[in-house]
Amino acid sequence: MNQNTDTMKGMTLEHIAEVCGGIYAGPDTDRTREVTAIVRDSREVTPGSLFVCIRGARVDGHDFIPAVFEAGACGVLAEQEIAHAPGPYIRVASTLEAIQKIAAAYRRELGIKVVGITGSVGKTSTKEMIASVLQQKYRVLKTEKNYNNEIGLPLTIFQIRSEHEAAVLEMGISDFGEMHRLAAMAQPDICVITNIGLCHLEHLGSRDGILKAKTECFAHMAPGGIAVLNGDDDKLGAITHVNGKPAVFYGIGKTSDDLCSKSVYATDVESIGLLGTRATIHKGGESFTVTIPLAGEHNVYNALAAVCVGEAMGLTAWEIKQGIENVSAIGGRSHLIEQDGVTVIDDCYNANPVSMKASLDVLAKAPGRKIAVLGDMGELGDNEKAFHAMVGEYFRGKEIDVLLCTGELSKELAAAARLASPSTQVHHANDKQDICRQLAQIKKPGDTILVKASHFMKFEEIVAFLTAGQ
Repeated sequence: MNQNTDTMKGMTLEHIAEVCGGIYAGPDTDRTREVTAIVRDSREVTPGSLFVCIRGARVDGHDFIPAVFEAGACGVLAEQEIAHAPGPYIRVASTLEAIQKIAAAYRRELGIKVVGITGSVGKTSTKEMIASVLQQKYRVLKTEKNYNNEIGLPLTIFQIRSEHEAAVLEMGISDFGEMHRLAAMAQPDICVITNIGLCHLEHLGSRDGILKAKTECFAHMAPGGIAVLNGDDDKLGAITHVNGKPAVFYGIGKTSDDLCSKSVYATDVESIGLLGTRATIHKGGESFTVTIPLAGEHNVYNALAAVCVGEAMGLTAWEIKQGIENVSAIGGRSHLIEQDGVTVIDDCYNANPVSMKASLDVLAKAPGRKIAVLGDMGELGDNEKAFHAMVGEYFRGKEIDVLLCTGELSKELAAAARLASPSTQVHHANDKQDICRQLAQIKKPGDTILVKASHFMKFEEIVAFLTAGQ
C-alpha cells in the first residue's frame, strides 16, 4: 500500500491506546506524538509509522520489532510485553481487534463521506466505477487490491488523510457477523449492495442467509444514510425501507411489473463486443447515453450503482457520464490483455456460478475462436457439484469453441458442457501445467481466451503463461 507522508490527525499514541483499550509503555514525551501511518507489513514502515504485530500462520509480526524501530517506526502495537523495547509500544490482548477499534474511532473523527459496497458479485468493479464517477468532483480514496476484509479494511481506513473528501470502501464477507465488524469500522453514509448470488454458501447456507449477512451493514450506517440496491435482484428488490428511509433502487428497464420502483434505470442496452456496452441511462427525469468501456451486461448494473451514488453526492449527469466512460478494468477482473494476436480475458481473481455465467456471456460475444479456461469454484456448500454442472450446462448455444478446465469439481462442469454443447471441444486437464501445455499447442492469432476460477486455483499462473513478454 502506498503511504501518505502527513500525519493521521488526532491519532496520537496516547489516543490510540485509549480507543483500543491498550496499555501505553514508553516515554511520556512520546504520548502526544501523532502517527504518520498504521501498517502491518514491516516493509511498509516509514518514519513515524505505528507497526501492528499480527501473528500469522507462518510469520509473527513481533519478530520484526527491532527492525521496524530501525526503519523509523514511532511505536508498535503488540500482544505481549516487550523487554528492553527500543521505542514506545501499546500492549493489547488482540492486535486484530485493536486495529478495528482504532479504525472505527478514526472514521468517526473524519469529516468525509463514505460509500460502503458489498454484494455477492461485482463488488470490486462497482467500487472502481463509483470511485471513477466521484473522482470527477471529489478527491477520493478507494479500497486497493483485496483489502476488503477484517484486516484490509482498517488498513484502508488508515490511508484516509485530510485531503480526501470521499472514500469508497469494499466490504467482503464469508460468514455471519463479519459484516457487523466491517460496517462498524466503515460507518457508511451510502451502502451499496450489488446482488445476492450463489457464493459463500458453505457458511451462509442459502441466498436468504447471504441476504441476512450482507444486510448486517444497515445497522452501522451513518445517521441519515442511504441504501442503494439492485432492484432487479429478487431478494434486494423486496426491501422497501432501510433505517426508516426509502431504499434507492436501480436496474435494467422499468415496467409496472417491477418488484420495486427504480430511481435509476437503463434502456437500449447494446453490446459492442469486448470494447464494452452502450446504454441509455435514465435518472430524475433526465437521460443520457453512455459507453461503458467494460464488456458484459453485468457492468451496466455496476454503472447504474455509480449513477445512484453520484446523484446522491451532487454530481451532474455530465460528470457521472465522464466517470463511467473513463473507468478502467483491473487485473484479474475482466481485464483484457493483447499478446501475440491473442486476446486474454483475465478474470481469474475469483469465481462463483453467477460470475462464471457473466464471463461466458462476454466470451460468447468475442470475435474469432473462443476458448474458455475454467477451474473450480470454492465455498459452494453441499451442492457444489450441481453448481459446477450448472455452469457446464450454460455452454448450450454459446458457440464457444474450446473448453479447457482443471480441478476435481470441474469434472462435473466438463461432463455437463459435453452434453449441452457437442460442438465445443471439451478437455479436462490434470493440472494448470497441463492446461498451459495444451494452450501452447492450440492457441493462435485471433483467439480470445477467457481465464476464470476461484482465487485458490491460482489461475494467474495461466494468465502469466499466456502473456509472457508483456
